[in-house]
Amino acid sequence: MEFLMSIWSYFATNILTQPAYFIGIIVLIGYLLLRKPLYEAFAGFVKATVGYLILSVGSGGLVNNFRPILVGLKDRFNLDAMVIDPYFGQNAVTAGLGEVFGRTFSQVMLLLLIAFIFNLILVRLKKWTKMRAVFTTGHVQMQQASTAFWIMLFCFPALGDTSILLIMGLVLGLYWAVGSNLTVEITQDLTEGGGFAVAHQQMFGIFFFAKLAEKMGGKDKKRLEDIQFPGFLSIFNENMVATSVLMLIFFGAILVILGKPYLVEAGFLAADKDFFFYILTTCFNFAVYLAILQLGVRTFVTELTNSFQGISNTFLPGAVPGIDCAAVYGFGSSNAVTIGFLFGALGQFLAIIVLILLKSPTLVIAGFVPVFFDNATIAVFANNRGGVKAAMLMPFISGLCQVFGSAIFASWVGLAAYGGYLGMWDWAVVWPVFTVLMKFLSYAGVAVVVIILILIPQLQYRAHPDTYFLITEDYDAYLEKINKK
Repeated sequence: MEFLMSIWSYFATNILTQPAYFIGIIVLIGYLLLRKPLYEAFAGFVKATVGYLILSVGSGGLVNNFRPILVGLKDRFNLDAMVIDPYFGQNAVTAGLGEVFGRTFSQVMLLLLIAFIFNLILVRLKKWTKMRAVFTTGHVQMQQASTAFWIMLFCFPALGDTSILLIMGLVLGLYWAVGSNLTVEITQDLTEGGGFAVAHQQMFGIFFFAKLAEKMGGKDKKRLEDIQFPGFLSIFNENMVATSVLMLIFFGAILVILGKPYLVEAGFLAADKDFFFYILTTCFNFAVYLAILQLGVRTFVTELTNSFQGISNTFLPGAVPGIDCAAVYGFGSSNAVTIGFLFGALGQFLAIIVLILLKSPTLVIAGFVPVFFDNATIAVFANNRGGVKAAMLMPFISGLCQVFGSAIFASWVGLAAYGGYLGMWDWAVVWPVFTVLMKFLSYAGVAVVVIILILIPQLQYRAHPDTYFLITEDYDAYLEKINKK
């Protein structure tokens, strides 16, 4: 048993939670199952892995580039607060598990394994479960498994190791399968049959806001990509220019407020460097890293969706891979990403100001990952389904939900005391509801959560049973059938 655990630990540490290599291996296996020559399969592995590494460079660059702003807002105004960010959230769980519950973080790895197996079984039984997507975003699975483990211990502190891992594995595996399944139709529509779903931290949020955006749109809805500015405003028709200018206005103003003395003292800016050009470079780098991220998306998504047919045909018929939300940034309007980030940030900052004014016992610091990746993703889908107004309003509402939901929930479950909480939309809105049910209804609450999750894809299927599986199995045939209606 110990030998098997060491193998699993090695796989989880070096492959499953390292999405570049996990995606690369999926591509390799998929091409081999399609009977492609070994050299083609290896080339696909390389392109998919490198593509994801490029995406990681873009994502990491975005996070690090705006660290002075987020840290500065905390330090400059003497805010002692919890940071909503997946990495801060994971660190908080690690710090508190032993002290509060007497458990070790190694059990989180077991939870991840059990939940992932449940996800695969649910998709394999899609004829009955109606679930069509496999969650493959390993680093996100790790973050969610750690927070889910804390939540289950909070609800059932006296449960033994095996019982708690099995119960939480079932709930988390269902969440992964159901959440990524919710994004199948809207992602296929956005990408025109791209052959993947979104598997990240805001899957329920994406579905909710996409459906809400539809109410704002209509046949004559105007999307961001439909807008052509006249005269001197035409410079904003270029995504790179629009992104750079908007960042300069929005975050340039914040850097000016923070001031050069603070940035020098904090080590973000050398004393002999010009403050104006530091602001210019910081804001323009947003466009640079966004372009890198989109290049990575284009590089690995094609390989993954093409090769996954081998896995789908052999083991998981009709299934699609659920991948990082950044994969959709190469579709629709490029400006939707920037608009979503800005309006999501406005929502978060407004909510933080309200918490300060109300003298909330738990203050929140905006983490870059929720404010960008949640809200940019929601904006991409909202723009596609509802147009420009939806692309601005939905991320703004999302930003409010992230801060208020995280402040209340993290205080209640005790994670705020350790300085961080995951803070993404599903974990600020959906999981608090699940936790209330499990905490106050005990095992009956677990049953209610499981039943709700099982029912969601069944209701999706009943809404359009004739095209439900066709959309992943043969997108062209799906379009033909839709157009005939």
